[in-house]
Amino acid sequence: MKITDFSVLFVIIIVPIFLISGYHVKEERHKQQVELKYTSALRTAVQDAGSALNMNEKQELEAGYGSSKFFRANKELALEMLYRTLYINLGIEEDRSAQQMLNTYIPAIVVIDYDGFYTLAEEEISAPNGEVVVRPMWGAKKPYAYTDSSGNIIHFTLDRYMEAFEASTNEWLKGLQDDVKDRTSISLLNDSEVYEQVRRISIVKSIQTDLAATINRHNQWADRNGVSYNFTLPTISAEEWNNTINDIGIMAFIQGMPIGDTYLNNYALGGGRLVKSPVIHAGIDLITGIKYFYRTGCSYSLTNALTSEETFTSAKEAALHGYFETPCYGANGP
Repeated sequence: MKITDFSVLFVIIIVPIFLISGYHVKEERHKQQVELKYTSALRTAVQDAGSALNMNEKQELEAGYGSSKFFRANKELALEMLYRTLYINLGIEEDRSAQQMLNTYIPAIVVIDYDGFYTLAEEEISAPNGEVVVRPMWGAKKPYAYTDSSGNIIHFTLDRYMEAFEASTNEWLKGLQDDVKDRTSISLLNDSEVYEQVRRISIVKSIQTDLAATINRHNQWADRNGVSYNFTLPTISAEEWNNTINDIGIMAFIQGMPIGDTYLNNYALGGGRLVKSPVIHAGIDLITGIKYFYRTGCSYSLTNALTSEETFTSAKEAALHGYFETPCYGANGP
């Protein structure tokens, strides 16, 4: 066989391999790009939704009443923000059909409130014309509940405040765990460290159990609508769960969306904690005429000889306006 024949044979064998390999590389790159697009859009949407959770019109629903974690989560506004941001980032804000299709791949959304949680899922309801339609609807608020072997029931919150039903007296007790433990025989309340462990485990278990049931119902609905993907609760690390239950927040799942020969399966968490910026007080020393600033909780000096001129949200901002930082003085001096 001539060398030219070998060359032709080499080309016939190798070229298709290179073409197929190049196709797979291109396909894999495309899948990664699509997955990154949807994952980024979901995370951004959930972060926006989380920031909307603590936006309440009524002052009594804001934080500050005995607990820095006490909010009444504004789940309706958070949900509106989540969908709006998600649709905009995916370029379907004006495409109702695309929005409905995307929603079929969102089996559940969970809002983690101070003393319980809400789950949003597709539910079948009867329209006024008798037609059965499917719409995402909030379920009833469910407490973070724990029952011990004696029949005592404890409803936890995101901090140490709790409600306890004592089976032996048939009474409900409310308050901080350290305060209630002296008024009841419930053994769990006697050990603060064990109480904290059980509290966290119970909150996570409550949410996980409800999510599993919600996703299972979504599977039944999806199967009737021709979706063959089996939705499941993704594996979430213990560290992620701990971060999830530190403050009010929102979790959203997106699953089953075909991407090439695989499916998108991801979730995102957005927190609703309010971080209050420190107030920086600034003024002029009446004796020296020098401009100084100090933080909330401090006094300027033991004589407080400072005129209050301005307030800032950061030391850097005060410094840029020509003020110098002064040592912090409290009630008993520096």
